Amino acid sequence: MSLNKRKVLITGCSDDSIGSSLALAFHKAGYHVYATARDPNKITQLMSQGIETLTLDTLSEDSIAECVKKVPSLDILVNNAGKHFLMPVVDVNIAEAKKVYDTNVWAHIAVTQAFMPLLLESKGTIVNQTSVGVTLTLPFQGVYNSSKAAMSMLSDTMRLELEPFGVKVIELRTGVVKTNLIKTMRTSTNPTIPEDSIYEPARESIEKSLRQEQFENAGMEREQWAEAVVQDLSRKSPRPVIWRGEAAFLSWVLSLLPFGWSDGIAKKFSGLNDVAQILGKKKQL
Repeated sequence: MSLNKRKVLITGCSDDSIGSSLALAFHKAGYHVYATARDPNKITQLMSQGIETLTLDTLSEDSIAECVKKVPSLDILVNNAGKHFLMPVVDVNIAEAKKVYDTNVWAHIAVTQAFMPLLLESKGTIVNQTSVGVTLTLPFQGVYNSSKAAMSMLSDTMRLELEPFGVKVIELRTGVVKTNLIKTMRTSTNPTIPEDSIYEPARESIEKSLRQEQFENAGMEREQWAEAVVQDLSRKSPRPVIWRGEAAFLSWVLSLLPFGWSDGIAKKFSGLNDVAQILGKKKQL
């Protein structure tokens, strides 16, 4: 390991994920990368590229502490590990929703706190992965997007709080990127609404929306996204908010419009228009 290489640690680097692509892009750019994942058996692709891999379960205090012991110095921490979740808000299982916040919010804070001594020493950078959804109202994504919005606010707050110490905090708002996330979600959880859901008459349309089949092959290529992000973060003065991925620019533009102007687009792409038609017809019968 070259002593003069900048060191970056990335959470959530399982094979075929955006974290994995980001680790490879940093590696190609000359960084020493610590690529981490909860299950070391799911990070073999990066090992074969000569990238240092570490086990890190961001939900485990013991795992975080053990990982910190193996990292002598650190310049950039990328809080990337996340959990996806779709469900109408009134049908949300609270226990499952709390797991989303545990992974997308509190785990990021816990990892940041653990690596803070190294980041203070290097006057390093914290990168928090959020989503373009922090500025959009998207049906059925209320829990997921609100967890990202919470992390967005926390990230911006840390930006001010850590400025006196020379530590930069950057929010990475990612748009649509081609990953195995949707396929994995569909095969592992097969999202369905409860039997007593108020959306029961439109169950088929709702569950089709929850599976997000229309987005399975959509998005920017992971490698293209990762290379752009590394270029952004390698600048002398990176922007405090970085928008990358398909629909990122459109999301930025929509965030500037008056309240409610993006509702029509959100209803169309989420499938809510179809659901509304079905519910309307059922009501007339």
